[in-house]
Amino acid sequence: MKAAELHRICLGLPGVREEFPFDEGSSVFKVAGKMFALCPLKSRPLRINLKCDPDLAVQLRLEYPAITAGYHMNKRHWNTVVVDGSVPDRLVREMVEDSYDLVVAGLPKREQEKLNWIALARE
Repeated sequence: MKAAELHRICLGLPGVREEFPFDEGSSVFKVAGKMFALCPLKSRPLRINLKCDPDLAVQLRLEYPAITAGYHMNKRHWNTVVVDGSVPDRLVREMVEDSYDLVVAGLPKREQEKLNWIALARE
């Protein structure tokens, strides 16, 4: 997966905004003002920090060496994924969507409804 596709996936989710609060090279993707992904899109190798269910985070780290505890993040709730082809693109996409869902699930119902999240929620 290339940086442009990862960027498109993040921005393609409802209500997402891209911000650069740390530096001009580190994209922070937010929904309703809450971060769900952090990605220095020009980094080599490409990597992204994503929120993750703590139990699943541990499982993914054991299965894929390219998935580690979130760099500069809460290690229990965030993973860093090196996007170098060793993690299937489909899984990276699912992890982005899961991160988004975890953040939206914590929003007030009114915000969820604005995002039409109920209809989009993946179980």
